[in-house]
Amino acid sequence: MHRIAILGRPNVGKSTLFNRLVGRKLAIVDDTPGVTRDRKEAEAVIGGVPVLLVDTAGLEEAPPDTIPGRMRASSEAALRQSDLVLFVVDARAGITPADRAFANWLRRAGLPVLLVANKAEGRLGTQMALEAYELGLGDPLPLSAEHGEGIGGLHDEIRDRLSDAGREPRGERERPLRIAIVGRPNAGKSTLVNTLLGEERMITGPEPGLTRDAVALEFRDAEGPVRIVDTAGMRKKARIEQKLEQMSVQATLAALKEAEVVVLVLDALLGMDEQDLRIARLAEREGRAVVIALNKWDAVEDRAACRRRLEDVLTASLAQSKGVAVVPLSAATGKGVEKLMPTVRQVYALWNRRVPTGELNRWFEAIKERHAPPLVDGKRVKLRYATMPKARPPTLVIFGTRAEQLPEDYRRYLVNSFRETFDMPGVPIRLNLRGTENPFAEGAGG
Repeated sequence: MHRIAILGRPNVGKSTLFNRLVGRKLAIVDDTPGVTRDRKEAEAVIGGVPVLLVDTAGLEEAPPDTIPGRMRASSEAALRQSDLVLFVVDARAGITPADRAFANWLRRAGLPVLLVANKAEGRLGTQMALEAYELGLGDPLPLSAEHGEGIGGLHDEIRDRLSDAGREPRGERERPLRIAIVGRPNAGKSTLVNTLLGEERMITGPEPGLTRDAVALEFRDAEGPVRIVDTAGMRKKARIEQKLEQMSVQATLAALKEAEVVVLVLDALLGMDEQDLRIARLAEREGRAVVIALNKWDAVEDRAACRRRLEDVLTASLAQSKGVAVVPLSAATGKGVEKLMPTVRQVYALWNRRVPTGELNRWFEAIKERHAPPLVDGKRVKLRYATMPKARPPTLVIFGTRAEQLPEDYRRYLVNSFRETFDMPGVPIRLNLRGTENPFAEGAGG
């Protein structure tokens, strides 16, 4: 089993992240620095990979005979025994001298490190997380362990790092595509799962709420194995009263964050309401690819009007996933269901796509020439270069003088131009703007 150590200076949220990854509160969490003194271990499954997580006491400089010194020695021991290190920094507090010192120590240790910028809620937190580039440990992964934001992306990174290190035999078991089926109660999610599997695996009926837990099932389509999770219907928060239903919603949220593609099932007769949009926005926030299954299509009389209404809602309220794929179908009769998995595979391929550096540079120079960055407080924003450090979802980092001050309309221009130029409809695109020096310049990595 893989060992993953969670390290960092005190009070950056290591224990909160540990509890989030394990799925239950095993480590005590408090704002007082140094609450964790002993290493705590727990097994978990992350991205389909079984791991042993180790919550450490931190990396505080102190004499060896003191309690903080012994805590540091315990953390160092956990580091040496691990296959992957999650180095956690506090995005809100910014990078401290202690973070820099421990980053240098981690680089010298020569072990695989994944840099986690915790407490990165919202756009401001994401921007502040970019400061972590200066540590020379690669691309910082912004998330909020407390609120669960970005945890799905962390799962993906952990799985890929362990696999890339050659510690997970690739030929032993083909990795399945992970899909979550989500939507409101009685939209036809379980019926759709049964039709995809070709058997009555899930209980179905006219009563809403028959599925109470997130149920994982596996099958094969024409291209390989698929792990599909049928989830409980998500109602409006104000209507979630009973403890059992609250647990069902939590299981649904966990399945969404674990998925690679989210299939949002809509009742074509009811259309898309605010709760459907809330689910779609949550999937986008987590960086998941989305496909809309427009169910009960056989019962729709004016199909053109139905499509127009849906497209109007998506255009107005789901701009971050512009061009999201819509598959009209009938889960009950099977009509149109054969088009769902090919569409899911196509969207998954876009979600994984990396644009070659040469093509990216040509696009970047062309869009600046076509529409120069605007003045901000009377000063010109100078965009110098762009990189695409990762996919899953496609992520752009643009550097330049005062780049972080770009107004919202120019940010949308950049994202929409990238999406259209490289033909990436329906997948979320991350845009990070950094207004300081090149973190990849000579000497930046120590």
